[in-house]
Amino acid sequence: MRARFVSIALGGALLSLAGSWSGAQAATVRNIVIVHGAFADGSGWRQVSDRLTTKGYNVTIVQEPLTSLQEDVAATRRVLALQDGPAILVGHSYAGMVITDAGNDAKVAGLVYVAAFQPEKGESLGALAARKPVPNAPPDAIKATEDGYLHLDPQAFPAAFAGDLPKAEAEFLARSQVFAAKAAFSAEAGDPAWKSKPSWALVASHDRSINPELEREMARRAGSKVREVASSHAVYLSKPAEVAALIVEAAEAVSR
Repeated sequence: MRARFVSIALGGALLSLAGSWSGAQAATVRNIVIVHGAFADGSGWRQVSDRLTTKGYNVTIVQEPLTSLQEDVAATRRVLALQDGPAILVGHSYAGMVITDAGNDAKVAGLVYVAAFQPEKGESLGALAARKPVPNAPPDAIKATEDGYLHLDPQAFPAAFAGDLPKAEAEFLARSQVFAAKAAFSAEAGDPAWKSKPSWALVASHDRSINPELEREMARRAGSKVREVASSHAVYLSKPAEVAALIVEAAEAVSR
């Protein structure tokens, strides 16, 4: 009778251990969802994506419409819904506003901000940028269309966005940029996901689109794990290995 009891207890313990192991495995993050910023599209993330795919991650790029913060969050949630399991959500520049909201989705295990805005509830991109303007930024670089969309002056684009890229590449980015709705820059953030989920922040120390000191300040406030890279705002293009490494760090950390 005693031997049978020990056998049942041992079996139960093994089943419990197996369940715990299975649960840990189920929580392993292999999905990466990347949201591009304003004045660009997702194709620029190819080098980062290739590095992550080589390491076995499933990478999806959200091509959000940049028509409003609400619609960009919806586009991101649409992609998150297609993920088979938990994901790391990555946002560049304006997309920091997007992932701060979309990151509340149950499938998001962690957030990575790449030279990005990290708003508190009620803050807008415009208000944050005005609080700490970029020193020596190209004057009047952002232009508005008659129907309420913003774009970077092609002449100012290389210096403001991609100062460490070859001139021809920066000029192509300027000519292929995606216009963003002015309303998206004035929309206020809701409850930030970084308050309930772990976050990482990459600060581009040579950024001339967002003040690097503002990036540091927002990351400190959010309690993000911070890495600095000597790069322009287009850090995902000029330093793809460093960007990919931070994303891997985040995925591995939340999988433990």
